[in-house]
Amino acid sequence: MNNKLSGWDETIVAIATAPGVGAIAVIRISGAKAFDIVNSLFPSKNLHSQPSHTLHVGFLKDDDQLIDEVVLALFKGPKSFTGEDTIEISCHGSPYIQQQILQACIAKGARLARAGEFTQKAFLNGKMDLTQAEAVADIIAANTAASQKAALHNIRGGFSNTLQILREQLIGFAALIELELDFAMEDVEFADRTQFYELIDTLQQAVAQLIQSFTLGNVIKNGVSIAIIGKPNAGKSTLLNVLLNEDRAIVSDIAGTTRDTIEEVMNIDGILFRLIDTAGIRDNATDVIENIGIEKSLDKMRTADLVLYIFDVHTETAATLAQQVALFEQEQLQYLLVGNKADAGQHPTFEFNNIQYIAAKNKEGIDELKKALFNATVQSNTNAENNIVTNARHLASLQLILSALHNIKQGLDAGLSGDLLSSDIRTALYYLGDITGEVSNEDKLDFIFSKFCIGK
Repeated sequence: MNNKLSGWDETIVAIATAPGVGAIAVIRISGAKAFDIVNSLFPSKNLHSQPSHTLHVGFLKDDDQLIDEVVLALFKGPKSFTGEDTIEISCHGSPYIQQQILQACIAKGARLARAGEFTQKAFLNGKMDLTQAEAVADIIAANTAASQKAALHNIRGGFSNTLQILREQLIGFAALIELELDFAMEDVEFADRTQFYELIDTLQQAVAQLIQSFTLGNVIKNGVSIAIIGKPNAGKSTLLNVLLNEDRAIVSDIAGTTRDTIEEVMNIDGILFRLIDTAGIRDNATDVIENIGIEKSLDKMRTADLVLYIFDVHTETAATLAQQVALFEQEQLQYLLVGNKADAGQHPTFEFNNIQYIAAKNKEGIDELKKALFNATVQSNTNAENNIVTNARHLASLQLILSALHNIKQGLDAGLSGDLLSSDIRTALYYLGDITGEVSNEDKLDFIFSKFCIGK
């Protein structure tokens, strides 16, 4: 891949900490001119003669104007995050001071960094591959233990190493297949077809496992949406309040109190669950606003990862519950039945699978319900040592790789010659490289890194 993208060798600068007032802020500058620029603003000592990975305290001055007392962290390339000369300026957190330093660096020859450009430089300078670079954005956005572990696993190269092994194995046989093409007139085979068949079978299993992991990966990265539905006064809002341990939804004995959906988030064992409290569903609602709420409830039900159907165990009949279950299965919805008002175990029981009994008002059975929610949606191990695909771009490339491997296997079954197999082999190799960034293009890279925050 040609690493010399537009502006890749320019010195860039940006505020690396969150906007707003704080005790300190960090301004990062990276590129060939980084030391020249900061040295011209730091009269205390000559930064060029200072060792890498050292800290220096002093005042920044723009000509005769004193800007701030700062701490400079020096990182000389290639032993830096970007692979270039880099300085991180820790200043006081005044937005005015931050802008003064930023403008002084720009006036001395730096350019304001684009979103994600520091990480893009690290990728272009070979400090990390594309999956590791994307994991940097994931670790910044991590909001649960599971998402943190998955991102750290990828930053450490766990996913990359797996892909690299797969690619190297395929390249070895691809080289032998290509060699056969050079000796096509002599009708020789350098690649053992039996071993090649076994390799493709192994690669198929490995790629299929990665694809399958995306179901869990998507849950880890984006959370699980849970639509809480049921008839009016079944206890939906009470359950939401108990799960959140706060009075988020209005609770009333008046049917139809909840008119609109209420969405809140809770964390169960490192996974985010987005709880959606919906308007009670009944057939005889006459209020126009309530009917609109009911329609929204049905929409949320159809798009949720899991439908949590709550019902009053004392008023629900087995027949009506069976009708509700039939509806869920007809619409191919994943669901969990929750029998509410089942105080102290003294309640009717129903012969259905996927059912939990609670007494939301008395907070009985809530821990068991949380476990059931987790088990119903997180069906794999969230161990950080496992490769879990969390990126939709990676999933798309893996699916194309699996398709190419399937075509190769079919070709081997049909006894096709090397020249006919080589096209699908190259396709599989291309998309393996596409995931890690070994083959890519400027537009794709710009799109990927544009989703990062500025300063990273």
